[in-house]
Amino acid sequence: MLAKVKLVLKFVYGLFFIMAGISHFTNTAFFVKIVPPYLPWHVALVYVSGVIEIALGALLITKRYQAIAGWGLVILLVAVSPANIHMAMNPQLYPQFSLFFLYLRLVIQVVLVLWAYWYTRKD
Repeated sequence: MLAKVKLVLKFVYGLFFIMAGISHFTNTAFFVKIVPPYLPWHVALVYVSGVIEIALGALLITKRYQAIAGWGLVILLVAVSPANIHMAMNPQLYPQFSLFFLYLRLVIQVVLVLWAYWYTRKD
């Protein structure tokens, strides 16, 4: 039963990252705004992270590359964490989001890392 749940959730998670990656191209301005100011090349970082999200989401769905994609997603999620931290530490820059939501994003980030880690092991 757990194996079936894991398989279904793998497709959900993979599609989530594919859609999130696409949104880097359809909603670039939002993602550029959340890149911390101390990082260079905001637009390039948004596009590169979008491509990586799409690729890793697709690879996750492929059984052969599941473990590699899982590790890639762990690394990616850690790498983009500064954006979530920046948002939580500068809520005045994001008045459309409640402070609760900005902190919730940090918790969700941890959950997403753990979820990606679940797929680093071969079934």
